[in-house]
Amino acid sequence: MARILIVDDSPTDTRVLSTLLERGGHSVMTAPNAEEGVARARAERPDLILMDVIMPGMNGFQATRTLSKDPETTSIPVIIVSTKNMETDRVWGLRQGAKDFVSKPPVERDLLARIQKLLGSA
Repeated sequence: MARILIVDDSPTDTRVLSTLLERGGHSVMTAPNAEEGVARARAERPDLILMDVIMPGMNGFQATRTLSKDPETTSIPVIIVSTKNMETDRVWGLRQGAKDFVSKPPVERDLLARIQKLLGSA
């Protein structure tokens, strides 16, 4: 069981992801925007972060870059989960430090498998 932080401004998407992760045996914490997500990641040190891209203020790409360059959070894998599903978005997300990129809505089995792989327990 991993502690996973969901950073997403959509209450619906957050609820869907939370339900999916909890069914997979994970513990979930949430943040409604990127700034709070970065702060929560620094304070809580989750095992993994699911990051939306399109949010008011700081976007998910910026937050991912911030987390990947911060010595306190650089070891926390980030999976971008976004409706932005162009190849350029995926490549840009990975260049910002994300370890994976999943299009919304995620397929439960696929997302859980990606999480397991990143956490080294696949």
